[in-house]
Amino acid sequence: MNYDIHPSSSTPIFRQIIDQVKRFIASGQLRTGDTLPSVRTVALQHAINPMTVSKAYNMLEIEGVLVRMRGVGMVIAERRNTAKDKTNLAMPAMLNAAQVAHQLGLEKAQALKLFEQALKTIENESKKNAD
Repeated sequence: MNYDIHPSSSTPIFRQIIDQVKRFIASGQLRTGDTLPSVRTVALQHAINPMTVSKAYNMLEIEGVLVRMRGVGMVIAERRNTAKDKTNLAMPAMLNAAQVAHQLGLEKAQALKLFEQALKTIENESKKNAD
């Protein structure tokens, strides 16, 4: 598992990690009992402060998303994945995109077409990375 960290983003790095872990769980890429990479591994891989990763993991533990297992590390806690979880995780990004489209004066059909193009771009990038 690899996080997609953007240091120049306005979203703090610890929040990026939290959001990505939740999305990986909601999508089924991470399941109950799966182990997350260690704080040190993530920090070295992304050249970020280990305390940032530790903060994200601790917040996920407080929320009940992760469980700390002695000798193993951070493990995905037992939870039920629902369609509502996916919707709740996607809605902030959708609202942001809708706001941008509205501010630009795009018609609904134009905005939907752009969204479909964005999805195709992501799918193509995922296929390239898988090869």
